[in-house]
Amino acid sequence: MVPSDTHFIVVTPVYEDFEASSRLFKELHAELGDSVYIVAVDDGSVKHPLDTSGLEVAGAKGVVLKLRRNVGHQKAIAIGLGYVATHIQDDQTVVVMDSDGEDLPSSISKLVSDLQSNTVDVVVARRKSRVETLRFKTFYKIYKRLFRIVTGRTISFGNFMAMKADGVRRLSAMPELSIHVASAVLASKLRIATCPLDRGPRYAGQSKMNFVGLALHGFKGMMVFAEDVLVRVGIASAIVAILSVLGGMSAIVLKTIGYSTPGWFSVAFGILVLMFMQTGVLALMTLMLTGVVRSGTVTSELAYRDFVEKVLYSAVGNSKLEEAS
Repeated sequence: MVPSDTHFIVVTPVYEDFEASSRLFKELHAELGDSVYIVAVDDGSVKHPLDTSGLEVAGAKGVVLKLRRNVGHQKAIAIGLGYVATHIQDDQTVVVMDSDGEDLPSSISKLVSDLQSNTVDVVVARRKSRVETLRFKTFYKIYKRLFRIVTGRTISFGNFMAMKADGVRRLSAMPELSIHVASAVLASKLRIATCPLDRGPRYAGQSKMNFVGLALHGFKGMMVFAEDVLVRVGIASAIVAILSVLGGMSAIVLKTIGYSTPGWFSVAFGILVLMFMQTGVLALMTLMLTGVVRSGTVTSELAYRDFVEKVLYSAVGNSKLEEAS
């Protein structure tokens, strides 16, 4: 159970990053003292498995959720929020952040300050500055534009966020949370405020996310709005299909009245037929992907236990070691 005197609950996923996470625990305790309770989700680490020693050295209260296997960054966060949702009290605040140091503990106080308003449920961090390559920045801008086109929504934040207890309970009941956390927040209809913050440097090691992984992460964000994407792709496909049919009919008319040059009709008509077929295939694939997304595994406050092998409690404030039921 989360102690009743705890004000902040920090959920952070950790994968093969014992050194960085240990430093994060120290800085969290130095920044927030005994008012913070850390829920670290060990995402199936093998080389450097996480235990409670990092919490105990930092003098921090908390728990380590040992997952049965690697499930990915986003689902690990969803499992952590599912665990918190079953233990949280109404006056507690939850902060989601990465464990590599790029989300600064010193920024938490600024992040949660906007959460005091009765008109805000979630405060998300928008990066004021990024230390990234030119290629990453270019593709990130393209991705944001594409996201807006296919979903009709704007996304400008990641995992670093603070939320009230009601917001945690609402999110943990959403199956979309395990696909993409930021998109799930947008889809939740919660009242969102944005806080501009700087991005910090990594504590140690290199990022395990390559360009392909980042691209997949971006597409998963769109999958959360699969129905919206399906409708927009369907409308675009219908327009292209109608134009293809009209173009084909025009080509037939021009051929009939003798206004087409030799070979022109077969090339033009063939291209139009291919365009018509491709739009149909695109619409069908989008429909199938929508079904796959909606039939995926649900990670919620009721299902998170299926992924947890054991729960390790820090000796600071609680010395229990408990198997997940």
